[in-house]
Amino acid sequence: MGQEDIKKKVRDTFGKNAEKYVQSKIHADAAELNQLVQWLNPQEDWVVLDIATGGGHVAKSLSPYVSHVFAADLTKDMLANTARHLESFKNIWYVVADAEALPFLDGSFHAVACRIAPHHFPHPEKFIQEAGRVLKSGGHFLLIDNIAPEGEELAEFMNTFEKLRDDSHNKCLSIKEWRSLFARSGLQETNAKSRKKAYEFPTWVRRTTENEEQIKSVKNFILQADQPVRDYFEVKLKDGSVQSLKVDEWMALCIKQ
Repeated sequence: MGQEDIKKKVRDTFGKNAEKYVQSKIHADAAELNQLVQWLNPQEDWVVLDIATGGGHVAKSLSPYVSHVFAADLTKDMLANTARHLESFKNIWYVVADAEALPFLDGSFHAVACRIAPHHFPHPEKFIQEAGRVLKSGGHFLLIDNIAPEGEELAEFMNTFEKLRDDSHNKCLSIKEWRSLFARSGLQETNAKSRKKAYEFPTWVRRTTENEEQIKSVKNFILQADQPVRDYFEVKLKDGSVQSLKVDEWMALCIKQ
């Protein structure tokens, strides 16, 4: 699948499921969003960019603390739905934009954030280059995303079940891979933490699947995994059905040199 085909799939998937992402418990996780605000320590004169805003949770969280937030997303329908939900937030501006080719001048923003989205990007190295480019010197970059374990078997397993569930998924990178991209774009990591994030399987699997056959393929793939793999992802079963599993998520704060 070519780059434009991948991005068309992203637009199609998120356009059809826009409301689900606004309501998603994972995306609306208040504890994580509060920590994001604490780490960034936003100032009232800041202009901030939220890349791949999705349901607008990051933009909404930062809006009360800064001058302006630009909420950018590749999917116009997703962005329009988010704008309707956040119409009372008067300092959020909505821009249809590709994370790998941002329509902003160099050094435009005091802070750039991107949360639970980069695994959809065909070229994450371009995304990081662009995030660094549009940041002011000394500006803050905050990334939150699902990450692949360092072990090849575990990483392949994770990316396979994510792709089976959501055809717009590209690849979850490892922490090591992200750190390499940061270094190449002049972003110095200053804080980071990992956590296990739970997926409630019935809700998670239906957010992007298109039919029962696709749901079954995801379930069967997880069920056929070796026990050590299932143990790593803490797969919980009930009456032979998958009830939940956990993936690794990473939060990293960087300063532009």
